Amino acid sequence: MSDAPLIDIRNATIYRGETRVFENLDLTIEQHEPAAILGPNGSGKTTLLKVINRELYPVHHEGSRVRILGRETWNVWELRSHIGIVSHDIHARYQDKTNGLSVVVSGYLSSVGIHGSLASRISPLQVRRAKEIMADLGIESLQKTPLRKMSTGQQRRCLLGRALVHDPDTLILDEPTAGLDFAASFDYLARIRKLARSGKNIVLVTHLLNEIPPEIDRVILLRAGRIVADGTKDEVLTEAYLRQTYDTDIRVAKIDGYFLAYPPNPDSMAEN
Repeated sequence: MSDAPLIDIRNATIYRGETRVFENLDLTIEQHEPAAILGPNGSGKTTLLKVINRELYPVHHEGSRVRILGRETWNVWELRSHIGIVSHDIHARYQDKTNGLSVVVSGYLSSVGIHGSLASRISPLQVRRAKEIMADLGIESLQKTPLRKMSTGQQRRCLLGRALVHDPDTLILDEPTAGLDFAASFDYLARIRKLARSGKNIVLVTHLLNEIPPEIDRVILLRAGRIVADGTKDEVLTEAYLRQTYDTDIRVAKIDGYFLAYPPNPDSMAEN
């Protein structure tokens, strides 16, 4: 793989349906550069994820480009060997009767489950590797369990296993702890940290500060299709930038490498 950036977006105007989400967007994320893309609902995070996943393309005009690892076009199966994506869109496409092993194995084909003739395209070696990944993620007992009988956290780990089957260099995670309770959230975040320490590059798409692990230092703040701020956590996760991004007063605390957001004291607000 060349030294081309992981994501290289220049002067891109991007629509989702009839809605223009980005206009003249510039964004570069290097390979092996952990980053968090943070912003409220409607800021453009999901659209940006679809652009990276090659589901959406910018309006064609001179001087505009979107390149992933130096290329503007990719075969989706080839791309999965470099970038693994865990998103709510992918999760929602699965039938609740699909079992855990089928979810993980389907990552080899970039399919939603393994149905009909697709099963014949999966080798015993791939099945064995999928089972090893499930064991690493603590879900080896869920190989035959349908999604409907799993907790949300277990389902999320199956989707993570799906992304890991190709051993990609980068994992892009979309709001990874949404819908999880404290125990499941902490477990999932610990697994993300372990993957980061093992050498996986993590790009996190979220609206929650506390999802950003200490291993990620770069933060890109989005609001209404534009970049509000882009830099280190200490530079970007300030009360001023977060107020500008979320259009509300926010207080920030830093604890053990994590940044936490909390509301201001109502008495101090009244005094102001």
